[in-house]
Amino acid sequence: MLHFLSSYYSLLYSVLILLTCQTIVLGQDQLLYENLKSLDSLVFDIGFNNCEIARFEDLLDNNFEFYHDKVGITKSKDEFILQIKENICNSSQKPIRKLVENSLEVFPLKENGRLYGAIQQGIHRFYTIATDNHQKERLTSEARFIHIWLLEKGKWELSRALSYDHHLPKSKTTIDTTLLFSDRTETERWLNMNRVPALGIGYIENGKIKETTVYGILEKGKPAPENAIFNVASLTKSVTALVALKLIDRGSLILDEPLHKYWIDPDIKDDTNTAKLTARLLLSHRSGFPNWRYQHSEGRLTFQFEPGTNYSYSGEGFEYLRKAIEYKTGQKLENLANELVFLPAGMKDTRFIWDSTLTDHRFAKWHTGDGKLYKTYKNTQANAADDLLTTVADYTRFLQYIMNGADLSTELYEEMLSEQTRVSSRKYWGFGWWVDENVNGDEDAIINGGDDQGVHTIAFILPESQKALLIFTNSDNGTDIYIPTVLNYLGQTGQAIIDVEMGK
Repeated sequence: MLHFLSSYYSLLYSVLILLTCQTIVLGQDQLLYENLKSLDSLVFDIGFNNCEIARFEDLLDNNFEFYHDKVGITKSKDEFILQIKENICNSSQKPIRKLVENSLEVFPLKENGRLYGAIQQGIHRFYTIATDNHQKERLTSEARFIHIWLLEKGKWELSRALSYDHHLPKSKTTIDTTLLFSDRTETERWLNMNRVPALGIGYIENGKIKETTVYGILEKGKPAPENAIFNVASLTKSVTALVALKLIDRGSLILDEPLHKYWIDPDIKDDTNTAKLTARLLLSHRSGFPNWRYQHSEGRLTFQFEPGTNYSYSGEGFEYLRKAIEYKTGQKLENLANELVFLPAGMKDTRFIWDSTLTDHRFAKWHTGDGKLYKTYKNTQANAADDLLTTVADYTRFLQYIMNGADLSTELYEEMLSEQTRVSSRKYWGFGWWVDENVNGDEDAIINGGDDQGVHTIAFILPESQKALLIFTNSDNGTDIYIPTVLNYLGQTGQAIIDVEMGK
């Protein structure tokens, strides 16, 4: 019985979303189509889906009737409105109706050449959405509809509505790409087809945070909440770099000061290159270290070249800087980051280590390309280069903070984004970020990315356009969805960034 009523009331809803109190002037049939399609979209976006139904009551013809192929006929306008109010808007699983793209048809009704009405038909889909969580939609049914509109004294009124051919949604093997990032169900189907369990999106437009959204699952059977915690891999380096620059700004660290008097790694204590290491060289990947010491056959830290003479991406370089900073200041990196970055940037849910405030129930677990789980690594010591734990909302605030100058002196902010290490003809490293040049006229893109097993993340800042985009994923397949996401949010500038990254 409950299922029967749920279907009935969901379908009653289909009639109302085509109602409008606006008067339109008609010309050609195409104009009639465009007007009714526009009104359908308008009412769906701000009307009944948000339960603003009082405005619709005078839009039904006094002799309105509703025909349903499963539950019968509703012959009274008053009964219809009452059912909507009591059983749609007050439901714990609120029905949502969406028009299927390109399914709408409109046919004019004329008498002696005078337009007196229109027949509207199409296909729509129904979703349920829990009223206590407006992010979780579930596609429940698909149906056809016919609406008969009458035009009286320049005003449209709905006279008859038919809802029929109700069926369960058929499985789909293709994605409607026009719905990506606007329709949760379609976006999560796309993620599932690409075997990417969770996707986090942060987007800044005109300098303001416009979107922070999380799609998908933490792991099988566990939907990802909006405050899901992601391990963001090497996006950690951008935070560490800012900590170092803040220390430099206040005189607690010197950019070009040799660091050997504060810290020397035992593996290189007898190497003369140790005395040449500075914060500048470590922050710009010119330390001479490999990415990680375990890549050496003996698992020891070694120099691959003289510091400052070449470029080699190195997590070890950031870790070396962390230890030098901690020995010099007497403070742990996590405490310095909290004081110098997290608090001023408004990052209230970010941490370097798995502490007592973090449990598995919010963590986006790492997945292989075929959907299997990696073992979760819970770090108990801060790593300056890797394993920062944060949310989409928090890291988006960090991007906004960087965009707004990060409370650095003008000189040091410009140093952070100036060329320290040339990587290619249009790409160089600053401190904690690389820069793609001339992606939008003369505008540069500030970028950093992170890649670990089961983790792919990336962040883009366009300071002149006042835009930024953040992408978090928890899968080895994460990079497979980068290009559609970048193009959706950054358009032609996004394509220019892709061209630079692909060496074009």
